[in-house]
Amino acid sequence: MIRGLIIGVLALGVIGTGYWGYQEHQEKNAILLNAENSYQRAFHGLTYQMDLLHDKIGATLAMNSRHSLSPSLAEVWRITSEAHNNVGQLPLTLLPFNKTEEFLTNIGNFSYHTAVRDLDKEPLTEKEYKTLQVLYKQSGNIQSELRKVQHMVLKNNLRWMDVELALASGKETTDNTIIDGFKTVEKTVSGFDETDFGPTYANMQQRDENFKNVQGSPISRTAALKIAKKYMNFDGNAKVKVTENGKGSDYGFYSISLKNSKTGQEASMDITKKGGHPIWFINQRKVRKPTISLHDAVTKAQAFLKDTGFTGLELSESTQYDNIGVLNFVTNTNGIRIYPESVKLKVALDNGDIVGVSADEYLTSYQKRTFKKPAITLEQARKKMNPNLKVMEDRRAVIINDANKEVLCYEFLGTIKNDTYRIFINAENGREEKVEKLKNSETVYNDVL
Repeated sequence: MIRGLIIGVLALGVIGTGYWGYQEHQEKNAILLNAENSYQRAFHGLTYQMDLLHDKIGATLAMNSRHSLSPSLAEVWRITSEAHNNVGQLPLTLLPFNKTEEFLTNIGNFSYHTAVRDLDKEPLTEKEYKTLQVLYKQSGNIQSELRKVQHMVLKNNLRWMDVELALASGKETTDNTIIDGFKTVEKTVSGFDETDFGPTYANMQQRDENFKNVQGSPISRTAALKIAKKYMNFDGNAKVKVTENGKGSDYGFYSISLKNSKTGQEASMDITKKGGHPIWFINQRKVRKPTISLHDAVTKAQAFLKDTGFTGLELSESTQYDNIGVLNFVTNTNGIRIYPESVKLKVALDNGDIVGVSADEYLTSYQKRTFKKPAITLEQARKKMNPNLKVMEDRRAVIINDANKEVLCYEFLGTIKNDTYRIFINAENGREEKVEKLKNSETVYNDVL
């Protein structure tokens, strides 16, 4: 009797285990099938978008009017964005594909920044037209190679999951049609000569990462560490690591990390070699319940900026996130706000410590500027506003427009019903350069659960 009961229980156990294993197998197959379908959709989508890209660039070459060119170039930008998105969904993280991605990025940037400029005043140059011809040919080459891969995938019913497994296991050197095909695509793009995208794209690329305009004399590693400890307010028990970047260059920087051996508190910072200016800084300590107001935090931040050599800055935005005040300061020159020169600070509201700094925009944009007299008056610019906008503030300001150029504007801060907007009108031609909807106060949800 007992023996039969034991056998019955064991049998049920075997059946249960078998059913559980079957369910696990089915679920695993469902996950793999879903992943395979996603990969197939992304790959065939990429191939289709390269077809569209090649055709659209070809159509653009035949156009001659701004009315047609701007929408067509904007469409080229949209297609490259979608192609980029599909590349990102393929299991190619372990397979070098950066040249192809860079090619798509360059086409997208060139087409977007050409489309948004006034092509009536700045029509396509002969150099830019030749660039389009080169891009048309190069996109055709990529299209052809992807079509070959697509043909083999469909003909042999190839699976992308095999690609992922091969890359993950380091066996991509074995015969794999898809991997070999994408390596051929990458090799094809690498063989392209450096394409000259013309003045529009060149201007977009000019952001100087080397901080060449910052003021001051070169500092040593020891001096950099001394500055870092001042920012971080650490004692002598800190474990220190200093790394020099851009060795031999006056425009390099030091990366410094500190860890308090007693409390475990950590902080990191990058400092320019020239002048010892903070590029960014973060103190990863826990911020407790606020004891000071956001107004007090602004006062603390202004004192910090003055003490660390940032002059001529004024507060442009302030926000509170939990126990931290996030403040944005910009240069003010003769009443003109220079938005590219901005310094962002995080202030702990428990004691007013500066726990975060981001000054890279200020350091890379800093320069002495001269301003022409505006071609239109403030009142003329005000007439460009939406009549429903109730203007609360106005001033002159310098911003970076969509063509990545600095432009002098009239800035208007106003409201429509419960929403606040910031609108910039070009002081030279009266064009609406940028419209920003400012964030409303965050809703606080209490007792939701």
